[in-house]
Amino acid sequence: MPSSAAFAPESRTAQINGLRMHWLEAGSGPLVILCHGFPELSWSWRKQIGALAAAGYRVVAPDMRGYGGTDAPADIAAYTIFHLTGDILGLLDHLGERQAVVVGHDWGAPVAWHCGLFRPDRFRAVAGLSVPYQPRGAISLPDMMTKLGMHRFYMMHFQEPGVAEAELDPDPYQTQLRLFWSASGTGAAEGAGWPAIVPPGKTLLEACSVPSALPAWLEDEDLRRYAETFRRTGYRGGLNWYRNLHRNWELGAAFHGAPITVPTLFIAGSLDGVIRMPGMDKAVDALPKVCLQHRGTHIVEGAGHWVQQEMPEPVNAALLEFLAGL
Repeated sequence: MPSSAAFAPESRTAQINGLRMHWLEAGSGPLVILCHGFPELSWSWRKQIGALAAAGYRVVAPDMRGYGGTDAPADIAAYTIFHLTGDILGLLDHLGERQAVVVGHDWGAPVAWHCGLFRPDRFRAVAGLSVPYQPRGAISLPDMMTKLGMHRFYMMHFQEPGVAEAELDPDPYQTQLRLFWSASGTGAAEGAGWPAIVPPGKTLLEACSVPSALPAWLEDEDLRRYAETFRRTGYRGGLNWYRNLHRNWELGAAFHGAPITVPTLFIAGSLDGVIRMPGMDKAVDALPKVCLQHRGTHIVEGAGHWVQQEMPEPVNAALLEFLAGL
């Protein structure tokens, strides 16, 4: 098998669904699409693209709507789950492919899960990282948080346009450093931890700690790539995804309680703050019931939220085993 280093990704752009979309691409063979989360970029898959391409796959990692080299519409309502999954379907069509396996991390995971839910004819399998699939519930997350009085839950903190932007935009290098560190396994092991509840009188960034040195999994060159991109784009596009949580719940009524029927895989770090939130253990345990062809759950010991960046070897191994079994 060729070395993954032989498959440096190429940068490409095209007009898709009325947007200029940018993606990284390498390899040839069955198509695998990699969907990143917040606050990330297609570059978040840099440790997967070459490995999957070397194994005989055509690997495509887009900058998602609102990020990087992909357009960021001004209208908040242009970031619903139907827009986001529609972008991936449009990319699939543009690439001239009938089907793909879709892999998503963080916010990219709900996009991937819903690609499989909405269009099982086009997305033949789904792998979700960090965020498990949860069928539509009886109430939207914002309504639930309001009912519980959790107004400073970070997703609620992101709801008012302009508030989080004012915190995150001024110094993207510090923003990325603090968010990456606080939500990572190395940060958690050193007592940092992701501030799911923003303390009164503090900004989200002020609630995040700063490492004394970069963790081994994050190069300064990569951190600066993120920072330079977000300095150009700002964080508004990615934040608008959160501002559609209630709208997504309303729009998803026709899929209430629906299971995913295509083969699925779930991967998360053992120190990921997402799967350690109340009730998320039950969501992970329920995957074999709500994903009718669930092929396995892999918990990567010692990894935090950025599991594919922090510990690429076990993540790549799990993905390749899953892909080979399809």
